[in-house]
Amino acid sequence: MVGRGISVQGTIQDAERLVVEGTVESSLINASELQIAQGGVFKGEVEVEDAELAGTIDGTLTVRGSLTIRSTGRLLGKAKCRRLKVEDGGQVTGQLEMITTPAAPQAAPAPAAQPAPPRPASAG
Repeated sequence: MVGRGISVQGTIQDAERLVVEGTVESSLINASELQIAQGGVFKGEVEVEDAELAGTIDGTLTVRGSLTIRSTGRLLGKAKCRRLKVEDGGQVTGQLEMITTPAAPQAAPAPAAQPAPPRPASAG
């Protein structure tokens, strides 16, 4: 947790859950969950499973699961997500791309193994 009035710069990796109430400038974060509280600011590149924005993200955001932008949330820059929810008043400025996973191709069922034809007996 980065509390109000605290500013952090650098790389954050493998956090289970990161809550930002202050300011974070990071090159990359790999976390399960990111929560930017109202008044919190994240600048940089971030990749997470799920994210909730009540504050501001300025940079590149990749969310493999759900992105929720609350009424006070602002997303500036580029974002990719699988699911998106924006409350009335939430702002998105920049590029937004939805992650779509193509359906796995249906493999044709393998033909049932058939017994080998009988071999003629050889005389000899």
